[in-house]
Amino acid sequence: MLWNGPPPRFDPHHSNAFKCPRRGLLSGHGGSLKVSPMKVSSWWESLARLGLLAIFTWSSLVQGCGPGPGYGNRPRPRKLTPMPYKTSFPKLSENNLGASGRVEGKITRNSERFNELVCNYNTDIIFKDEEKTLADRFMTKRCKDCLNKLAIAVMNHWPGTKLRVTEAWDEDGHHPPDSLHYEGRAVDITTSDRIPDKYGMLAQLAVEAGFDFVYYESKYHVHCSVKADHSVAVEKGGCFPGWARVTLAGGGQKTLASLGPGDRVLALTGSGHIVLSRVLLFLHQDHESRSTFLVLATKDGRRLALSPHHLVFLAPHHKLHHSEYKAQFASRAKPGDYVLVHGADGRVQPSRITSVSQEEGIGVYAPLTEHGTLFVDGVLASSYALIEDHRLAHWAFGPLRLLLTFTQLVRGEGTLGAQVTEAEREHTKKPTHCNTQHICVNQTLSSPGMYVNTNTSDRQSSWAAVPINRDIEGGHCDSVPEKVLSVHWYARLLHRLGQFFLDQKTFHH
Repeated sequence: MLWNGPPPRFDPHHSNAFKCPRRGLLSGHGGSLKVSPMKVSSWWESLARLGLLAIFTWSSLVQGCGPGPGYGNRPRPRKLTPMPYKTSFPKLSENNLGASGRVEGKITRNSERFNELVCNYNTDIIFKDEEKTLADRFMTKRCKDCLNKLAIAVMNHWPGTKLRVTEAWDEDGHHPPDSLHYEGRAVDITTSDRIPDKYGMLAQLAVEAGFDFVYYESKYHVHCSVKADHSVAVEKGGCFPGWARVTLAGGGQKTLASLGPGDRVLALTGSGHIVLSRVLLFLHQDHESRSTFLVLATKDGRRLALSPHHLVFLAPHHKLHHSEYKAQFASRAKPGDYVLVHGADGRVQPSRITSVSQEEGIGVYAPLTEHGTLFVDGVLASSYALIEDHRLAHWAFGPLRLLLTFTQLVRGEGTLGAQVTEAEREHTKKPTHCNTQHICVNQTLSSPGMYVNTNTSDRQSSWAAVPINRDIEGGHCDSVPEKVLSVHWYARLLHRLGQFFLDQKTFHH
């Protein structure tokens, strides 16, 4: 029914505040609508709570990676200076770990590692392709990403000019034996107009685009290269290998490869209590990605393997209280430092690091728990990475944890928290480790349990033993699939916001 009469009147001094001139529409007894003061108060309280929740969620999403130097202000672009001739950035040798890293072995069209190369069809880049085999379009994914960024920078800096690639992946042996061109990790570039006076600025633009090594080596081109895809942390959180184990309720253990959302694992609260913390999701989960892990070996026989940019709780000296251990990048760990371990008596105790080594494996996993920590192979580690501030990261993920905790409580944990079978537990109790001569494959956890030889002298022959599921037909670009990102969208969002608001010194480099 439509209201055709005069509008209702509001009298704040009358006990029946809302008056209605016609009986029977918006009226209570005697044509008045009576509103209980308690109901009005309750309504306003509910509205206030919803408003506060909305403000908290919005501020956490937008400001989750602040505060920091320059917080809230977009950094002004600095003036670029052309790179001098015969200089490089960084001022290290190309194969130094601080630059593009070590050589991993030549890639040919018949080798299994040819699967790792992708094709670049960017129309904003001119490929010389003098061999007429499309070889100059083959490169690693990281090299492709950096090259595409550089192409945009070139067009912005010199309108009407494009980036030109004269050499990328080399299959003909035209470079020195240790050249990264053989792995698709290096490119030689010029501008499309081939004006040498521009090459100094082109080199500086390449540095800004993210290349790990840039060398203005010739008056005819600039040389650029990148780290291996598996050794960098690009749009990824820190990770553990799939064969790493966590402890469940009752003392049972499970590999990260078989862990799932809803499982409860041992963790440490901020007050120092050991609890069972629910796994909410995986910030990064990739069954096929090959990565380099640091292995922290302790005096009591523990071995924690994790990526260099993951956070682990360290102390320079023997400290008894957990609050004296600071979350730091695993790459900062050194023999003599102390970590926190889950002791046989069920308590947290310090343990000294006796050695730090490197191992390579296939499969990366980064579980997020309710408390932001977990014991991996008995050693306490954070759920977070890339930014060296555990508390800030835990706070920034607060809205996501709240949402996922509520969702899991509503849906229940029955199917999500399924236990690992006895066969899996027996097989993963003692994971196989590699020596320097062979690749060791865990037959049950095929990809997550695979180790790769780190000896560069026989790497080429060793890689042939690694089974690859994808096929290459004829060596054409169309047959090389690209990997799908396996990083949670919220983690990628916070990482990008952090790069926008935070000081770059807080990130792992």
